[in-house]
Amino acid sequence: MEPYISPMIAAQDVVFDYPAARALHGISFVVPRGSVLALVGPNGAGKSTLMRCIAALDRPTAGSITVAGVDTQEHPRAVHAAIGYLPDFFGLYDELSVLRCLVYAARSRGVPPEHAQDAAKRAAQRVGLDDRLDQRAGELSRGLRQRLAIGQTIVHAPQVLLLDEPAAGLDPEARRSLSDLVKRLAAEEMTILVSSHILAELEDYCTDMLMVRDGRVAGGGIVSTADSRRTVEGLRVQVRFLQPPADLADRLQSLGFAVESTAGEEAILRLPGGPDAEAETLSRLVAEGLKVKGFSPLKTTLEDAYLREARDGTTRWGG
Repeated sequence: MEPYISPMIAAQDVVFDYPAARALHGISFVVPRGSVLALVGPNGAGKSTLMRCIAALDRPTAGSITVAGVDTQEHPRAVHAAIGYLPDFFGLYDELSVLRCLVYAARSRGVPPEHAQDAAKRAAQRVGLDDRLDQRAGELSRGLRQRLAIGQTIVHAPQVLLLDEPAAGLDPEARRSLSDLVKRLAAEEMTILVSSHILAELEDYCTDMLMVRDGRVAGGGIVSTADSRRTVEGLRVQVRFLQPPADLADRLQSLGFAVESTAGEEAILRLPGGPDAEAETLSRLVAEGLKVKGFSPLKTTLEDAYLREARDGTTRWGG
């Protein structure tokens, strides 16, 4: 029996209405403690609205959300203490130093005065700004400003971190730095929810994915990112052969393999998604007298998984 992992975020039948439209249509999901969840979907899908409801900044029209076991509607202040929330547009006090920004953030989040400076220095160290404590926030680059903003959200040592489009506007180097930071925070067992419509930036660090489309959960709920990559049209492997037959494609098809393409001594095969598919395929190829000199699984990206679900969802929902 697998050990029980208590949920850190739980949403049940969440509905949210704006004056002119419904943004969320009965969303339900559970985020286990220690997960790094990618909340993905197109612009306008309801991701930011859902984030604000989780952060106890907006009150759902119906349904409930708990964070660390605390109901967001009954005890919003307790939820604020348990989370750090960085919206897609954030502001900094440009005239303050990095240290003073973090001390102010610590005090505003309830850290006692006698502990605020130490908390600020710990947050600066966690986001890699401990060498810039005396630099004004207005002098920082876009990537360093993003780090400072995240430092402000974690200065009170929250259990949950919510990041809404955190990589928007960052250059490739700053995006890599952000990815490394999220992985460090995740290693410290912080539960992290990252909202984005750019899936490539989530590839390195997210453990799970929740797809939202038109205010509804798509794809059956939260899925492991490893599982989602494996189940998109099965596994794909690149096989290189020594002295392959001239009719390589026909030979492979006659053996029952799904051949995606062949070129020279290489073939790309699609396999069923079972855990033993790769080993069984390699054994069969060798048993049939084909000389295999290379066998490499091809990675399927989160974007592949999302686009597959988007296509299937359009069919199911009649869009």
